[in-house]
This record gives sequence, C-alpha cells and structure tokens, in this order.
Amino acid sequence: MRLHCLEGKILMAFATCILTTTSATAGSATGAATEWTQLLNNGELVSLVGQSGEQIKNQITQINHLAEQIQNQLKIYENMLQNTARLPTHIWGQVEHDLNELRDIVDQGQGIAFSMGNADDILQQRFKSYADFKTNLPGNETFSSIYGTWSNTNRETIAGALRAASLTADQFDHEEDTMTSLRTMSETADGQLKALQVGHEIAVQQVAQLQKLRGLISQQITMMSTWLQSEQTEQDLSQARLERFFDAEVKPIPQGQDMEPRW
Repeated sequence: MRLHCLEGKILMAFATCILTTTSATAGSATGAATEWTQLLNNGELVSLVGQSGEQIKNQITQINHLAEQIQNQLKIYENMLQNTARLPTHIWGQVEHDLNELRDIVDQGQGIAFSMGNADDILQQRFKSYADFKTNLPGNETFSSIYGTWSNTNRETIAGALRAASLTADQFDHEEDTMTSLRTMSETADGQLKALQVGHEIAVQQVAQLQKLRGLISQQITMMSTWLQSEQTEQDLSQARLERFFDAEVKPIPQGQDMEPRW
C-alpha cells in the first residue's frame, strides 16, 4: 500500500510540474524544489493518480510539431522575400507572430528540462533506493545533470544562430525585447532576410533538440518504472515473509507435560 501511494505521488508530481513550471528558470530552483517536496509529502494527491509521464511526452510531441510548422512557414516567407523588395506589413506581422511562438517553444522546452531534472534531484534526496538505483547512464551521471547539459547546449546553439544576425540571446529571452528587435529588422529587406534565416535555423535546431529531450524523458520514465517495480517486489517479499511467520502452525503442548522454568 505504501508503495502504491508513493507511485501515485510521483506520477502526479510529474503531471503537476508541467502544468505549473513549464516556464521555470534556473533562478527559481529553490522555490521549485520546495514545491516538489510539498507535492511528495501531500497524501491528498494520491486520489489524483492516473496522470503519468506520458502527458509530458505528449506535450513535447505537440510543441515539436509546432516547431516544424514554424520552420516550414518561415521558409515560405524567405522564398517570398526573394521576389519582392520587402515583405508587406501584414505578412511581416505574421512573421513576428511565428517567431514569438518559436521563442515560447524554446521556453517550454527549457522549462520541461528544468522540471524533469528537478524531479530527479528531489527523488534522489527523498528516497535512498532511488539514489542507489543503477541505470545505464554513462559515467554514473544523473538525469538531472544530463538535462542541465541539454539545456546549456540548446541555449548555446540558439545564441550562435542569433549572433549570425547581430542579435544577442538576451534579445530573444523576453517577448518585448524580441518584438522590438524584429520591428527594427523589418525596416529593411536585408534585416527581414536575416530575421527569417535565423528564425528558420532556430526552428530546425528546436525540432532536433525536442526530439532528444523526448528521448531523455522516455528513458527516465522507463528507469522510474523499473525502480518502482523493484520496490514493489521487495515490499511483496517482506509482506510474504511476515505473513508466513504469523501463519506458522503453533504446536499444542502435550497432555501431562507441565510448563515450568528449568534452571
């Protein structure tokens, strides 16, 4: 029973973390860790079991499809620009919308990686059996460290693409800064072309990076399921031994034999 409750808390925590922390950043690590601890301590969440890590993978699939759509659309705009001096205002407005959606996709991917890495940290802190569980990760790494590497690599590739268009990562981090940069670039055909090219490159990168992220999540969920199964097996074995001990036959005392202390 205790393990079933634990499984329910963990699965619900996975579902809840995506609903509440997809826009999480490294600066909120302490607060997020506190929230995870509260989730794992809250027995009321057991009744909400039924949601699992599959929801997270489904969300990754959805935003990956959106990144592919944006990638294709930006290429169409780039081809249009080759036949005109400058994209008209109403078309450029759609470009801005697509590029801002792309920025949101990047944020969601980073938030998911942060949440999953944070989950790994908290589970290792709370459950020794989880921390000691052997995985196939290279160099005794943890999922938390691997998510951190993924996140840093993703940000570095985006920064490289932005530098090619004389932009900085800071200008892409916030919606207002992104829109200001895009409006400035829209004033010339060369600026529009650079914006379309860098947007297309980032979209291509996100499609690839989100596929890697989905693979990491699948691997982590598989590992967690194996860990939970091993915990359940150990619980069942302990219960069976306990029942066998208490169900053991009690032999009666033969008649005529007195129970007395022997010194």
